[in-house]
Amino acid sequence: MDSLYNRVMLAGISQHIEQKLALLPNEPGSYQMKDETDKIIYVGKAKNLKNRVRSYFKQDHTGKTAELVSKIIDFDFIVTNSDKEAFLLENELIKKYKPYYNIRLKYGTGYPYIKITYELNPKMALVNEVKKDRGFYFGPYPNVYAAQETLRFLEKNYPLRRCNGYQGRPCLYYNMGQCLGACWREVPQVEYQNQIQKIKRFLNGDTKEVKQAITRNMILAAENLEFERAADLRDQLHYIDETVESQRVLSKDTTPRDLFNFYMDKGWMTVEVFFLRQARLIRQFKQTFAVIGDANEELTSFIQQFYLQKNIQKPREILVPTGIDDKTLSSALGVPIRTPQRGEKKALMDLAQKNAKIALEEKFRLLTLNEQKTVGAMKQITDALDIPMGHRIEAFDHSHTQGTDIVSAMVVFEDGKPNKKLYRKFKIKSVAHSDEWAETQEVIRRRYSRLLKEGKPLPDLILMDGGEIQLHAAKEVLEDELGLSIPVAAMVKNIKHRTADLINGKTKAIVTLDKQSEGFFLVQRIQDEVHRFAISFHRQLRSKHSLASRLDTIQGVGPKTRQKLLRHFGSLSKIANASVEELSAIGVNEKLARVIQLSLNTNKE
Repeated sequence: MDSLYNRVMLAGISQHIEQKLALLPNEPGSYQMKDETDKIIYVGKAKNLKNRVRSYFKQDHTGKTAELVSKIIDFDFIVTNSDKEAFLLENELIKKYKPYYNIRLKYGTGYPYIKITYELNPKMALVNEVKKDRGFYFGPYPNVYAAQETLRFLEKNYPLRRCNGYQGRPCLYYNMGQCLGACWREVPQVEYQNQIQKIKRFLNGDTKEVKQAITRNMILAAENLEFERAADLRDQLHYIDETVESQRVLSKDTTPRDLFNFYMDKGWMTVEVFFLRQARLIRQFKQTFAVIGDANEELTSFIQQFYLQKNIQKPREILVPTGIDDKTLSSALGVPIRTPQRGEKKALMDLAQKNAKIALEEKFRLLTLNEQKTVGAMKQITDALDIPMGHRIEAFDHSHTQGTDIVSAMVVFEDGKPNKKLYRKFKIKSVAHSDEWAETQEVIRRRYSRLLKEGKPLPDLILMDGGEIQLHAAKEVLEDELGLSIPVAAMVKNIKHRTADLINGKTKAIVTLDKQSEGFFLVQRIQDEVHRFAISFHRQLRSKHSLASRLDTIQGVGPKTRQKLLRHFGSLSKIANASVEELSAIGVNEKLARVIQLSLNTNKE
């Protein structure tokens, strides 16, 4: 019965899941399964994400695993550098989100920690739970036996207290050199502290000298034909490696940090954010958006807006990649900005970029797959809106910065595929401030009065990226001014700024598409594309105006010099960072070059 249930269930795997499964990387990492409310219901780890995640949907399951799979609507993942890092990340995510289906690790790790107790005569112990008792905890350790053997090694070489305490006479462990003697004397605290510092250094990865000593003893034992002892020492080396392996997803101090890195390609940027708290990577956030211009300037702007718009508490330190103006950003946010150059934090920075690259490449591949699978998508949309089956959709979006450089953009999709030759850009002329009603009316009037005048074919559906304001403004121009009856709908986004619903222009009703249908994915692609196209055009215009206005304020820089500078350097930041020699090399005299350099660097945006 369970097998039949699974076959039926697996046959109904959504197209969305199928596509994401095909794009999973062959990398270690942690995966997070989500239900229909976007809530994380299960967290797992994998040596190979592609193989492990696919196994949930491509194999028969019984019991609770079958129940889990039936609830999965989507999944996400974080790539790590090793299986060990994946385990530690899995552990932290489970503790943070407490997923319903994580039974084994829900209320504790299920794996041990090595603890140094906080008391007059401290001792070491293997425990399964971290408590707020002022003790020192190291771990967790996925290899339980290795943790046990490492604890024994520490007890032999860095003794604290092994007995129950004062008993008036030395205990067996003291006689063996494995106890400091709390059993028969008052041990000075400095003796404990010296040992504790050595244990901490060892468990934090400083094992070079210890391993060298063990290796020497192992070689000596082998030369003396003590093969059993040599084998024990060899195993001890293995257990130390298993237990005290350096962890790149962990920070060795507890400073709360946010780490930002990005990957940029084909006019799109994915920014990856790692939240490091209590020496752990506890959460990630990633966002993909269209960009135009300098990548470092885009990231700087993103970081500033990230804390303003999302009302997120700032950490004590922010880590950024090379190329960011850390002084300016630090001044704006009031938080120290650092750029890791080596070591643990640099490895985390590289890992964030790796995740950003995978996410962006996944988006490109999904777009390609979706463009290839458009059969029936248009019909699903037109059926949902109760309009005749069509062939061509035109979509509009606006963009501006606080009411300046207002633009609109239009994209065209024919049979579910973008026709970029027919894309159009519009500079808004009717208003000099943000007015969505007027902006919409102007662009609709300009577009369709021209099509009527030139006798060109009209679209079968018009989609407005926004809400009811854009919808009603477009219908008023089409129907009352131009006498056209083209179906119009508005694309509505949810609080996460993702495609959610349509508003039917004919009935004013909210139309909800199946979130796993081809029609929904087509609307999502159209909304992403028109937003990207509008943003790109707006940033081009803004960048041009900003550069021109800044350079025009510099005495001695005329139109020819300005064009020469922009053509050669490409951006204001690059001109500002250019040396006098570099400016002079393109024909700017040395005196003017110094004026340009001084002006741009004393009035930075």
